[in-house]
Amino acid sequence: MVTLHPYLNFNGNTEEAFNFYKSVFGGEFLALQRFGDMPDAGRIPAHELDKIMHIALAIGEGTILMGTDALESMGHTVTMGNNFHLSLDTQSVEEATNIFNALAEGGKVEMPLDKTFWGAYFGMLTDRFNIKWMVNHDLKQEAKEQALTPEAETTTL
Repeated sequence: MVTLHPYLNFNGNTEEAFNFYKSVFGGEFLALQRFGDMPDAGRIPAHELDKIMHIALAIGEGTILMGTDALESMGHTVTMGNNFHLSLDTQSVEEATNIFNALAEGGKVEMPLDKTFWGAYFGMLTDRFNIKWMVNHDLKQEAKEQALTPEAETTTL
């Protein structure tokens, strides 16, 4: 089953916005990563290292509000119409691949599906109707679930 989450882009004030959203909705940050945390952070200007690469706030049951600072140094600009993505979480790599390929038909792939340093199978695209999508499958969660299945258990004699 696929779940859908809004992903917001900001002009450098993601942290301020998400602290505000947290005060409104309550909940806890599920993730907070800064650009300085990236393995290749050396390519980010020093004044942007503390900006938010990814933040996630649980809102109610099953909804996660996510966001990022869109850094101009990385070629991003925020304008009305591109200040959000629809982010899909999938149950498998196969489901992620099928959905990604279907959405990409007639559109533009911005980041091909691939394994990421944060433990996901992830890609970004703009569909033929100019809607921006992120497709994600959590490989770390998948590994945890596989470890808990009965066929993963071993018996010693």
